[in-house]
Amino acid sequence: MCLTFLQDKTPTKSILSQKDTKYFVSFIIMAWILWLGLQPKLSLEYFTFLNDIFAAMNAAIYYLSLPFIYAISILPFWWLYRLSDFLFLILFHVFGYRKKVVFENLTKSFPEKSEQELRTIQRKFYRYFCDLVLETLKSITISRSSLAKRVQFNGSEIFEEYYKNGQSVIIAMGHFGNWELGGARFAIEPFHQLFVIYHPLQNKYFDKLVYRMRTRLGNGLYAMKDSLRGIIGDRNKLTATAFIADQTPSPKGAHWMQFLNQDTPVFTGTGKISKKMKYPVVYIGIHRVKRGYYEMRAEKLVEKPEEQTETYIIEAFTKRLEEDIVKQPEIWLWTHRRWKHKRQTNT
Repeated sequence: MCLTFLQDKTPTKSILSQKDTKYFVSFIIMAWILWLGLQPKLSLEYFTFLNDIFAAMNAAIYYLSLPFIYAISILPFWWLYRLSDFLFLILFHVFGYRKKVVFENLTKSFPEKSEQELRTIQRKFYRYFCDLVLETLKSITISRSSLAKRVQFNGSEIFEEYYKNGQSVIIAMGHFGNWELGGARFAIEPFHQLFVIYHPLQNKYFDKLVYRMRTRLGNGLYAMKDSLRGIIGDRNKLTATAFIADQTPSPKGAHWMQFLNQDTPVFTGTGKISKKMKYPVVYIGIHRVKRGYYEMRAEKLVEKPEEQTETYIIEAFTKRLEEDIVKQPEIWLWTHRRWKHKRQTNT
């Protein structure tokens, strides 16, 4: 038997107009906020209750995800990349995750390229991005021997030289290549202890997982807000402190310069701290040789930062990173809204 559903096309008239409804809803929201403000005890209890609910949800998501995360991390690489190919189809073709952001970033960064060339880079980026996500999960359990095999370290003699001279260093790098595998690879070198400046995650459960992942081979972490305090506190150790300093800072206090054909705010911490501590700055780029294999290249960037300006150090790093991005654009993190801030001009 076939059932046919008939839809009445006659428009119905609402009791309240769209404008009246908007005012009514706004009034209810404002009254609710005012009521909470006049009831401090109830307000505190209410928001504490909401916080407890969100904390429970975060915990549930974490513990439900954990078996799958570890299951992925122990997969052999060839299986990992089959999963990555499937993830690419979902991320790129189904959800279109930040495709507009990526293409806009590419268009403004490479105005000389045709649309077809930009689309090709965009597609290659998403294929690499899926590899990057799963390789990062792999770093939870990856062995030292596998790291040594898959990430070649060229320029390690620079760190050996500074180590023998009793000199700590600053590492300047970007979200270029697989920085997670790069950090893990550095940990198996017999020289400086690596400390990475990082932003703690809002979900405390996943933050602990990431912390364990990044420190299990001996590396350390400094939360960004405590980075200078941590570096000063460890000044009697031989350390290499990594600044992954290519994302968007607050425009207030940032240094502005040309980067990938755009007026760009950049972090100033690398210049300030290297000058204060008198630590030489070493640039590291992590280049993808082929799927699952990388070449980590280190080079001296600023040997005596105390003799240079902060601006010189910051621009030297940013220009060097730009050179790498131009040569291999598909392995930089284009999903980031890098140019969301515009310089304020005094009129």
